[in-house]
Amino acid sequence: MGDSSSSSSSSSSPASYIHLVQHLIEKCLIFHMSKEECMEALSKHANINPIITSTVWNELEKENKEFFEPYYMKWKGKDERVSEEETTEIIQRTISESDSFKDAKDS
Repeated sequence: MGDSSSSSSSSSSPASYIHLVQHLIEKCLIFHMSKEECMEALSKHANINPIITSTVWNELEKENKEFFEPYYMKWKGKDERVSEEETTEIIQRTISESDSFKDAKDS
């Protein structure tokens, strides 16, 4: 299972992989997901190591304190959650869009 992610990430730069993870985290934030929910979703649906997700999330928190403080306050009161099916669809679409962008850029 891990082999497929390593072969796909080896064809692109580490920076573009981190950028993809950041983009997926931003999608999770739009849907009011916690860090733990995001780590689980990206691991399950995009085969991204939770440690990578956690590290990128932590860096985003450091760089965007003014966003995350109110985000956590709002998140605590939210009951609306995205279904697992919607999460899968969002992540798959984002990965496809990223691959399309990368292919167009390489042409």
